[in-house]
Order: sequence, then C-alpha cells, then structure tokens
Amino acid sequence: MEKEKSLEKQKVDETEDHVSELTMPVWSVIGFNHRFASGLTYEEATAELRELSKGEYSGLCIVTDQAAARMRSKSVL
Repeated sequence: MEKEKSLEKQKVDETEDHVSELTMPVWSVIGFNHRFASGLTYEEATAELRELSKGEYSGLCIVTDQAAARMRSKSVL
C-alpha cells in the first residue's frame, strides 16, 4: 500500500513538472534556417507556429530556447 502511494505521488510530481515546463517562457519556433520567435510559453509557441504555417515557411517546429540557440544561422527576430 505504501509503495503504491509513493508511485502515485511520483506520477503527480512528474505531471506537475511537465505542466510547469509548458507554461515557462522557454520555447522557440524555428524553421530550417531561422529562429522566428523565442521566449514563449508552449501555448504561445503553438499559436506562433500556426500563424507562420499560413505563410510560405516550411520545416517549422517548436524547440526549447536552449536548443534554438545552437542554430548556426542568425535569428530573424
């Protein structure tokens, strides 16, 4: 019984951590050669991605700002 409670608490803690990461402004929208936006919450990043995908941009994705910073090309911010 105690082990079950411990596993349940661990699942709750992991879920809370996951949700808090999504609400932190640490997300970027990037394309093949450019960073289009950074410092966004995940919800803001998905909205930005939807807007950009209406244009002629391809290869768009959402990554962390840390990963986007490793891109070799310049940001278009």
